[in-house]
Amino acid sequence: MATRTSVSLDPAVFGIKPNVAVMHQVVTAQLADARAGTQSTKTSAEVSGGGAKPWRQKGTGRARQGSNRAPHWAGGGVALGPKPRSYRQKTPKKMVQLALRSALSDRASEDRVLVVDRWDISTPRTKDAKAILESLEVAGKVLVVLGADDHDAAMSFRNRPDVHIILASELNAYDVLCADWVVFSEATLPGANDRDAAPAAPAPVTPAAEEGDQ
Repeated sequence: MATRTSVSLDPAVFGIKPNVAVMHQVVTAQLADARAGTQSTKTSAEVSGGGAKPWRQKGTGRARQGSNRAPHWAGGGVALGPKPRSYRQKTPKKMVQLALRSALSDRASEDRVLVVDRWDISTPRTKDAKAILESLEVAGKVLVVLGADDHDAAMSFRNRPDVHIILASELNAYDVLCADWVVFSEATLPGANDRDAAPAAPAPVTPAAEEGDQ
């Protein structure tokens, strides 16, 4: 069973001042990218019918009309209607990374970030996932960050309506902001590898042999 562990969070990821403007721009771009953009309407040139003039130009007492498929006619084309388009917005990588760090720092400032030692689930069972959440004492919407090898944990948590599972490689500001709690394992905690890795020792410098010693 997964148990809560005490670790020091990387201040570069969880300890910065949240940039609200950047978070707003990145989340807006992410929601725009999720739009399919497949909506389409037909113009008067695309609807069927309307090839002949409905009545002669003068002498009928009615307003002149050129086609019965004009936008103001029933069954006519749509004026200025939507057409298929892409809503994708270009967002610099540094802004996306800053938005994620800002969202994580916001949750950490409210003590809403938890770390477990590992997801000790050998068989996919929703009951085990429920027991883990109860032991962590979390309530509301929970974002569970999993690794690529946490298949059994993903199968266990996916049936919980209050849990959203996401891979560590896909972690983003929008899902963090939508969650009341963010739960990591030690393997998926951002900044853990950078913090634990020891700096590489510099290579020894060997003085070049003088010409007289050769």
